[in-house]
Amino acid sequence: MTHYYLTEQEQLKELPAPQSGCWVSVVAPDEGELNHLAEHYQLDMDLLRAALDTDERSRIDTDEGYTMVLVNIPTVEEQSDKELYSTIPMAILMTGDAIITVCSEESPVIQAFERGRVRDFHTQMKSRFILQFLYRIDTLYLQYLRNVDKKSEEVEAQLHKSTQNRELIELLKLEKSLVYFTTALRSNEAVLEKLLRTDLVKKYPEDAELLEDVIVENKQAIEMANIYSGILSGMMDAFASVISNNLNIVMKVLAIITIVMAIPTMIFSAYGMNVNVAGMPFSQSAWGFPIIIGVSVALSVVVTLIFSKLKMFK
Repeated sequence: MTHYYLTEQEQLKELPAPQSGCWVSVVAPDEGELNHLAEHYQLDMDLLRAALDTDERSRIDTDEGYTMVLVNIPTVEEQSDKELYSTIPMAILMTGDAIITVCSEESPVIQAFERGRVRDFHTQMKSRFILQFLYRIDTLYLQYLRNVDKKSEEVEAQLHKSTQNRELIELLKLEKSLVYFTTALRSNEAVLEKLLRTDLVKKYPEDAELLEDVIVENKQAIEMANIYSGILSGMMDAFASVISNNLNIVMKVLAIITIVMAIPTMIFSAYGMNVNVAGMPFSQSAWGFPIIIGVSVALSVVVTLIFSKLKMFK
């Protein structure tokens, strides 16, 4: 889907067709849209397809007619009612009379610009446009990293009493998301450092300051991702032992219950044997059955108290 936007009188307006100085937002395009875009702005099709390749790395490509900044942005995948964070590439192309963004799916970054939530945003200010996009991407990374931290705390609370692997699998998914984030952020960092050395930013001092802010945000996101990844890794190792220990406690309690229940079973088994009743205690008494039951219960209670005193049930 392709949309055209232009800033007029400090407001972003959607256009029916492209104009000079507009922003072309391309999300999940089909082959026809890519062909039209390539023909209209004299772009290479392979260049446009790079933004749709999930394995594409962040980079900057410069030619006579365009400058492309390809970065990885965070995204959310829904799997079995659980959120899994990943990254996808997004290309920002600066041509002679327009700026183009190409992404394989809708993103909160793009929506923020389309809905006018970004201050001092002008489609005609191309270099600032790129930096504002990069700043918004880093902000989204930080937001998702905080979400990962909150989810890990929720899983941690469940792990204390867990004897299953479900919570560990959730932690594994979160750690996988952090690996994606760390790899993408480091790749984006190389792009930002290259931007800092280009003439594109050096022309405007205010843009250089904004780029420095973007670099600071990116470094903060990298540090947070590394910290959370280390915490999750240690947490998984610790709680794997906790789950094993919880299971051992359950098995110990079951073993104790089996021992306690074995006492009356042995007594009843002895009285169920085909032997001369004259040799069995209390066999001739009218109160024989209640007495045997009482002895069995008494022995079971004594054994239970012994185990309890030894703190075997904890």
